[in-house]
Amino acid sequence: MQPNASERDPYNGLTSLHPTLPPAAYWDAEAYRRDLDAIWYRSWLMVCRESDIAEPLAFRTVRIASQEIVVLRDETGALRAFHNTCRHRGSQLFQESAGRLKARLLTCPYHAWSYSLRGDLVRVPSKSLPEGFDKADYPLYRVALSLWRGFVFINLAEEPEDSAESSFDRGSGDLSNWPLETLVTGHRLTKVMNCNWKIFWENFNECLHCPGVHKDLSRLVPIYGRGLMARHDDPEWARHADNDAPEFSGRLRVGAETWSKDGHVHGPVFPGLTPAERAAGQTYATSLPSMFIVGHVDYMRTVRLAPLGPEQTELTAEWLFAPDALGKTDIDNIVAFGTQVLEEDAAICEVNQKGLRSMRHEAGVLMPEEYDLRRFHDWVRERHAALKTPSADSAR
Repeated sequence: MQPNASERDPYNGLTSLHPTLPPAAYWDAEAYRRDLDAIWYRSWLMVCRESDIAEPLAFRTVRIASQEIVVLRDETGALRAFHNTCRHRGSQLFQESAGRLKARLLTCPYHAWSYSLRGDLVRVPSKSLPEGFDKADYPLYRVALSLWRGFVFINLAEEPEDSAESSFDRGSGDLSNWPLETLVTGHRLTKVMNCNWKIFWENFNECLHCPGVHKDLSRLVPIYGRGLMARHDDPEWARHADNDAPEFSGRLRVGAETWSKDGHVHGPVFPGLTPAERAAGQTYATSLPSMFIVGHVDYMRTVRLAPLGPEQTELTAEWLFAPDALGKTDIDNIVAFGTQVLEEDAAICEVNQKGLRSMRHEAGVLMPEEYDLRRFHDWVRERHAALKTPSADSAR
């Protein structure tokens, strides 16, 4: 769910009829391939935190559909990313998901071609070399890398546009008062959902499902219990324009301070937040297609997605806290609530996925409250339209 009310707009809702994407967009293998070519292989994707590879020679491997990428920190401390592929005959270089190199070389386990941590080929063990062979012509396949406030993003396009910061939705909340760079991970959840990645984002962008699916969350955020995300989602919002009660303003229920089982904070409150940010209860920022992050008064949450197939998506959630707060914070109370919400979302997304195979179902229809779904669908269509021909080097 992504609160996105704008005081400039009198009413957020759709006022005309709009169809959904066709059902095959969520299960067809060719549609999935087009999603990869047009979106996942051309977008800035969050893959980890800088702190996950904090020391020189540390590395992590990440998978984006069929593409396996290694992100490492070289001997100078610089972060770099490469395809996990040797230039000799295409062998996998790294077999572990994370670790620390024992030397300042990347050596292929198959035929021992060795590369510097900058990706340059420096050693070939063959007794002789073919005429015209030049090691400078065979560096590792480099991957664009961009940093944003302690997060590592990659882009698989050969010439990506802009940077990770530019990938955030223009309607995202301002997280500048949260100390993102210094936070540490208190808990991590990884889950495979049996649904297309777009199903998850559609669910995220509406709250019509909240009263039936998220009963505890709807009690914590009363406007969700009305099936709305924000004040201006109500066609009669003007009648309650001056009413700051939670069911109209979007704030947490009276007496609640944060997203937790009991609604109370369980550790130090971030000192730099404004009164409005404290009162809001949640502030969202979204970077399609791979992640969103939420700021609460005492911790932050990130959710990262990675496509595994037409009908499977991996979700990784992390709960971030101030370093000195971990020993003073009841993490279980906080994590249990967030996990419950994510499990509920995953379960209903899988229900949605299962119904899309009907031979009679050609398209659905959006309700007025699903205005952000229309925006998401338009974004998907625009990315597909921008891809005039499939990428020649994309994996099928």
